[in-house]
Amino acid sequence: MAKRLAASAAPELVVETDTGSTVMSPDRDYHVGRDPLSDIVVDDPRVSWHHAVLRPVNGHWTLEDEHSTNGTYADGRRVDEQDVGPGSVIRFGNPTDGPRAVLVGLDATPERPSVVSRPALSHTFRYPASVRPLPTRTVRIGRAEDNDLVVDDLIVSRRHAELRTHADGTYEIVDLGSDNGTYLNGQLVTSALIGPGDVIGIGHSAFCLVGDTLQEYVDTGEVILDVEDLTVAVDRGRKTLLDGVSFPVGEKCLLAVVGPSGAGKSTLLNALTGQRPADHGTVLYDGRDLYHDYAELRQRIGLVPQEDILHAQLTVRAALSYAAELRFPHDTAKAERRARVDEVIRELGLEQRADQSVHSLSGGQRKRVSVALELLTKPSLLFLDEPTSGLDPGMDRSVMHMLRGLADDGRTVIVVTHSVLSLDVCDRLLVLAPGGKVAYYGPPGDALPFFGFPQWPEAFEAFEHDRDRDWAGEYRDSPFHRQYVADAGAQPEQPDEEPVAVVPPPRPRGWAAQLGTLIRRYTAVLGADRTFLVVMIALPFVMGGMARALAGGELDRRSALNTLLVLCVGGVLTGAANAVREIVKERVIYRRERAVGLSRSAYLTSKVVVLGTVTVLQAVVLTLVALYGVELNAPQGQGVLMPPLIEIALAVALLAFTAMMFGLLVSALVRKEEVTMPLLVLLAIVQVVFCGALLQLDGVPGLEQLAWLVPARWAFAAMAGTVDLGRLSPDELSGDPLFQHTAGVWLLDVGMLLALSVVSGYVVYRLLRRREPAVMRK
Repeated sequence: MAKRLAASAAPELVVETDTGSTVMSPDRDYHVGRDPLSDIVVDDPRVSWHHAVLRPVNGHWTLEDEHSTNGTYADGRRVDEQDVGPGSVIRFGNPTDGPRAVLVGLDATPERPSVVSRPALSHTFRYPASVRPLPTRTVRIGRAEDNDLVVDDLIVSRRHAELRTHADGTYEIVDLGSDNGTYLNGQLVTSALIGPGDVIGIGHSAFCLVGDTLQEYVDTGEVILDVEDLTVAVDRGRKTLLDGVSFPVGEKCLLAVVGPSGAGKSTLLNALTGQRPADHGTVLYDGRDLYHDYAELRQRIGLVPQEDILHAQLTVRAALSYAAELRFPHDTAKAERRARVDEVIRELGLEQRADQSVHSLSGGQRKRVSVALELLTKPSLLFLDEPTSGLDPGMDRSVMHMLRGLADDGRTVIVVTHSVLSLDVCDRLLVLAPGGKVAYYGPPGDALPFFGFPQWPEAFEAFEHDRDRDWAGEYRDSPFHRQYVADAGAQPEQPDEEPVAVVPPPRPRGWAAQLGTLIRRYTAVLGADRTFLVVMIALPFVMGGMARALAGGELDRRSALNTLLVLCVGGVLTGAANAVREIVKERVIYRRERAVGLSRSAYLTSKVVVLGTVTVLQAVVLTLVALYGVELNAPQGQGVLMPPLIEIALAVALLAFTAMMFGLLVSALVRKEEVTMPLLVLLAIVQVVFCGALLQLDGVPGLEQLAWLVPARWAFAAMAGTVDLGRLSPDELSGDPLFQHTAGVWLLDVGMLLALSVVSGYVVYRLLRRREPAVMRK
């Protein structure tokens, strides 16, 4: 404490270098060197990676050399440690022509205030990372080194935006087609005029015109979250899930949220992350309205759901690499993505597991990988939903200590949990009572004495059994509320009467780029699934062999009907079995990726392209195994428009593709993966019954119209038309008008298969929307 008080008396200084200016706050040290992570980066070969440090000590600043190779010089003399102040001239690496830094007192530059008056910059951006004169020409901003203003941030495009100067002295910010967008006062813009006090948001940086300077502020992660009067109701207001929840979360804080089932923990999590905004109340991210500025701020929020957001078949490194492709701009080099992936692997202690499949990891290790995925974009706020669910006590504590370390490294971490084993590692504890009310907020160690119970099970039983007790009222009247909520600091502004409309974020990559990444990832996932590969290869041979056994050497009156029926069954099973689990098993992954800008249509298209290719190849193999070399006995040896074997293969392929689309439809409808297999059997039975090989459908009211929705009905009809089934097997069934050996009827049969595929694809697209975060449905 004494050291901090002494340091606080040191004056604020501005360090001016050739590349810009940095305002030094007296509450921390400032490191100088070639390391891009240094506070003051000096890119000169004579400067060491970690060259020197400026420290506030006993009311003044000292300059200390960090054992640099070429030395640090103050006022012309090499120094190891020396007091410095306004007017001091420092050179690094050479006393005469080395890179220079000049210290200037902040009070000598009145038009450079250290605190911008806008509420949006009240906490994280208290001190500018750089201060430079307003430009007199166009300034290009981006990640590439050839920009006029370089922003070292992977979510920033290489050439992101331009600040243009007009002849009348006004300024305009113009986005250069960036992936993650340019924001003015929290709103996405392509071009806009800016004035004093306006805030330009680019990645984790904000730029503001202050006086005659352009000041840059960097979100370093040490943010404050203010939650005020959050209320969420459903059933047209008849049921309240959150009731006036308010609390502050400080910098580097680890907050645990506990409470009985139905107390609103998940609802609170959705409200704090912006995925389901509250009906009333505000969430302030360092003074900025999260809902109003959600499109810009969502990149600074990480969310780890209860279920793993990873493809278990991939290795840790591959899973993180594909996620980096989807979340970083398209112009991010592979080496840049790989470096960031390696960085988070080291940070989470996963070096020894990087090349293991995710499914081979323990529960705690998988949770670390999920956290690593969210850390790729360097979020300042990290939320976790039940991260220790299903873990043993030792692994539970290990995960909580990992979260403690993440908070200490400069993040605000909020964890929703049922476990009370490791609450002691948290800074604050929020207890929600039934009805979504705050029953306690404060230090974890004081919670049980406050409730008057020796153990947590007794407290949770009281929540359930004593519902008439005013838990929230007792807390509001307690000293804990006054100390940790009411008097915690500057309170958020009162919310407006009308809720803020949350705008969904832009896609971090273009549609085509997302599609390419999704296709490669999905192909890798299927290729690593050995069970899928075995079934995929075996099924067409098994079904084709059965059909060939029925066909014999030629299709005749006895064998034609049964052979075509088996081909229909094989096509349906091939397509539907491929797809019936593929959406429901990825629902958590899709929901999280959709929240950070994944394109819904790109996701669905990737499924259709990969599964469609596999399914069509299987259908062709199925047909060739069944009929290659078999005498098909088509009229004059010809099909309707093409050779008969090609026509039959096309019909089976279209049937399998349409069945695959129906499988995706089933997968998008169900909530649990376990129910997909019974529905697959039901789907196959319906196809067999209504294909036209077992029942007379033509002219039967109800059945005929119902069969129009069955893909096997049209595929069987197309194959029957190719071989002219009415000629081979003249009876009531084979006399169906859809079996005619004419071009018009055959094209109708094939066209209906295509139409059913398109309609089912559209329905799947709409069903995917129902499973998305509320903010993404707009």
